[in-house]
Amino acid sequence: MPNARPQKIQISGPSPGEKHKSAFMMRLLNNPCHPKNKELMQQNYGIQFPHLHKRNGASVGTQRVVTGPALGNFAATHGGLPKQLHTKSLPECEHTNAALQPSADDLSSVQTPPLPKAVHVLQREDSGQSKTDESEKSCKREMDVSRDRMALGRSSCENPTSRNMRTPPPSAASASSDNRLLTHALARLTPLNLQSIPVQAAVSKYPFTIVEGQIDPDAPDYCRFKKQYCLCWVAIVEALDQLQRMLLDFAVPLARVCGERLAACAQSGELTWRGSRGRCAHVEKLLSVLENRDEVWDLICRPGQRYKGNGGHQTAAVCIQTCWRRYSARTAYLLKLRPKWAAQIIAMSLLKRAKLGHLKESLQASRLRQLENYRTRAESLAANWKHITSAKRTIIHVPSLGYSQHQRLSHRGFDVLQNTQMGRLCDIRDENVEVIYVSPVCLGEDVLQYYTHLLGLETAIELGDASAPESNCAKRFTILMPEALEYFSTRNMCLASLLKYSPRTLKRIKNLIQGKQAYMIGGVTHIDDLAVADELEVPLLGTEPAVAQLYGTKSGGRRIFSSAGVDVPPGKWDIYTLEQLYEGLAQLMTEHMEVQRWLFKIDSEVGGRGTAYCDVSYLKCRPWAQQEFIRHGPKLWRTSLPQVREPVMIKFLEEVPHLLASYARPANTSCYPTWTCFLEHFLREGGVIEAFPPSDSVTCLTVDLLVEPGGDVHMLSCGDQLRGPSGLEVVGCTVPQSSICPDVLHTICNSIGQACQQRFIMGHLSIDLVTFLDPSNLEQQVWAIDLDLGYSNQLAMTQLMLMMTRGTLDCHTSKLEVSPTVRDVKSSVRHAGVKIRAQTSVTSRFAVMCTRLLHTNLSLVYYSTFFLMCKAQGIGYDVKARQGTVFALHDSRDRRSLGMLTISENLQGALLTFARNLSVIHQEISAPNMQGANNFKDLIHDIEEILGMTMQNQTTSQEEKEIPAVGSEQLSPHKPHRSSPNKST
Repeated sequence: MPNARPQKIQISGPSPGEKHKSAFMMRLLNNPCHPKNKELMQQNYGIQFPHLHKRNGASVGTQRVVTGPALGNFAATHGGLPKQLHTKSLPECEHTNAALQPSADDLSSVQTPPLPKAVHVLQREDSGQSKTDESEKSCKREMDVSRDRMALGRSSCENPTSRNMRTPPPSAASASSDNRLLTHALARLTPLNLQSIPVQAAVSKYPFTIVEGQIDPDAPDYCRFKKQYCLCWVAIVEALDQLQRMLLDFAVPLARVCGERLAACAQSGELTWRGSRGRCAHVEKLLSVLENRDEVWDLICRPGQRYKGNGGHQTAAVCIQTCWRRYSARTAYLLKLRPKWAAQIIAMSLLKRAKLGHLKESLQASRLRQLENYRTRAESLAANWKHITSAKRTIIHVPSLGYSQHQRLSHRGFDVLQNTQMGRLCDIRDENVEVIYVSPVCLGEDVLQYYTHLLGLETAIELGDASAPESNCAKRFTILMPEALEYFSTRNMCLASLLKYSPRTLKRIKNLIQGKQAYMIGGVTHIDDLAVADELEVPLLGTEPAVAQLYGTKSGGRRIFSSAGVDVPPGKWDIYTLEQLYEGLAQLMTEHMEVQRWLFKIDSEVGGRGTAYCDVSYLKCRPWAQQEFIRHGPKLWRTSLPQVREPVMIKFLEEVPHLLASYARPANTSCYPTWTCFLEHFLREGGVIEAFPPSDSVTCLTVDLLVEPGGDVHMLSCGDQLRGPSGLEVVGCTVPQSSICPDVLHTICNSIGQACQQRFIMGHLSIDLVTFLDPSNLEQQVWAIDLDLGYSNQLAMTQLMLMMTRGTLDCHTSKLEVSPTVRDVKSSVRHAGVKIRAQTSVTSRFAVMCTRLLHTNLSLVYYSTFFLMCKAQGIGYDVKARQGTVFALHDSRDRRSLGMLTISENLQGALLTFARNLSVIHQEISAPNMQGANNFKDLIHDIEEILGMTMQNQTTSQEEKEIPAVGSEQLSPHKPHRSSPNKST
């Protein structure tokens, strides 16, 4: 019946005397300082507490009294365990993690039981009958309240309807929320968490069972448990209510409860519900009071078990609705965020685009301003050039190579490559010049001392006395290193960019040139050269970056040569597609049947790196085409209509793709290992097709020009080239040149200089020429093959040569003249007996210079040791005779490269000295099992061939001497041309 009241459980209470005795014993147990406390604990509970004053190593005065609930733990950890636990074996302790842990009964008996609020302190038996009756009545009331709460819990489990009618029902939201939170708390539990809870051995004096979430109040074990813990029954009832609810919710068929453990947890307040934060711990505590907790836990963790218990259908529905609502809410939230995200992305993109646009505009405006300032200062420099060159001035040398990023990254040791022009310091041989040299590498003290000592030999060279003190010209040069070197050491940035981002170095240069006339000389012009010049507020003696980029390529150089009216090799330029390459090569081979080899050059490459070659002798139709050419004759073949050459061209066009794919070879395989790799860069960067001279006797030379701002063109240096192992890479030269008539050379250079000036090319530039004997008429031909805009390595070494000889290089006559020393002049005057200056003869000199000798073993030797080794081998410079060997050091870290200059009275002597030095240095720094990578052997081989050709030319007849001498080195059919400069008459 819904309105039926639960039956009351009849339990007879203890007598007043028993109550008084129990209360008295409880007071003694709660007072650990009482002398009978330990005795009562041993008699009633079997717990033996240790004697604190008898502990070894501790004085009586340092003991402290422990009271309160911590006493049980103190007894458990100090050996006060019951004797039965010490004698139990390990298998008898079930459902526990530690075999020697005390039972819940022993621990609960030690702890102070919290008294309910409704229970009053019992009076002594002699306090009167009225007080005893009153305490008995209060105890009975407490027992009745407990029985009512138990019956109410049981009836609510048996009939939920009657429970709802008797108790105020909580709100549906709170109930479902509690169930959900409890379910989530149980779901978060793992067996590992349960195992971490210390559970005592399964030795219980008052166990009872809960069947299907219900407690049988008439069960003997339950009654015995209830009778034992009647004084703290209120807390136990609350714990039992929570435990029943949990077991009922999860439909647990059987649960065995350890009474002592339950009472201990209830009295200590561990089972008190402390909100959502303590749900997991609360559930773990509830499960810890069960003897078969592992079985219950496995059942609770079974998927779907919660939905089999009380309110399972409702909980499942709530869970489904929760998941669906969460999914729908999350989906709606993401859909709502999508426009917001899109708006943010659009806004950020627009903001980024706007900032990038402002940055581009700012950079464009800055570069335009720098370009306008450059042009303004260039006009001022052109107007005052003659005055500036005749007065005191400061030259800022920035040997920057403004190559493209691909070129800079492909060069190994790019910073050392930029520092191969240390000879620029020798501009101080003019007394009116001060030099500021910006180094692209960090120079050590050894290199700085070397150049200080080398430039200080000016007085000794002029006097011809090695013991003369060093001149003070060392005060007129300054070597600076940008601080950005340590920040961008691996970026392969050009020196102008490094100097741009070095404010301290720029500030120091400003202080050095303050109040002085100064201008800046760069290398290969870069856009940052204008920025540096604008920051220093000095003019730049160089070409605009855009103009240099246009005419500094192979195709741009051929445009200038064509406009200057000088001869160029047959070829085509501005090749960007494969069709242009095939058609252009077929047409050139048809028109110039005498050419045996064709060169392919990438526009942006320098130094012979981007050059490939292919021989036409591998064409299958070559014999037939040669017969057609002979049948028509050379003149008719070139002047006739295209119909005569068309069949040959068609045949060539059919075989050109196979010819290039099979027989074309890059000259420098370290940069472009295969033809396919070379062709990819060739078509991307653009290039030219150029004829190789159709002769067995070929000589190449380099001429350095200065196009002054005022319009004049001056030849600063001229020399025959020494080629590297590839045959197309320049590694050195012999000065002065001896391959072309000086007048012809001057005419060619003057024409090219004027053409450069018309295209606003200003400053230093170098021209590569090739000369050979035409096989058809035996006349000398001179072709202009390359144009480099910038300060060259040959010019830097020429400045060092002029510094060490105190001579002059006359390019109009191709002579290096050295005046006698001051001591010789005084001696001549003294012997003549007159007071006028004697007319002494001027001697000539020849020099062989190499800008970059490479040897990996040089890095194993310090410069001090290297110079001692050279001194021991007789390698040095004679100040009095003004001839010998001078080195140019490049860096202090790697030391893998250096420059060398040998000066002698004749070309053969300079070449022999150069070759001997290479051989001696190689033997000194190399071992038989460690030769190292070097270019010494190739240079020695080239010099030996040149010496052989020179000796052969000296024995020629007088009729052959009347023709300008040309090198006659024989070419190998499988490698490019090599240079062989000869002495001209």
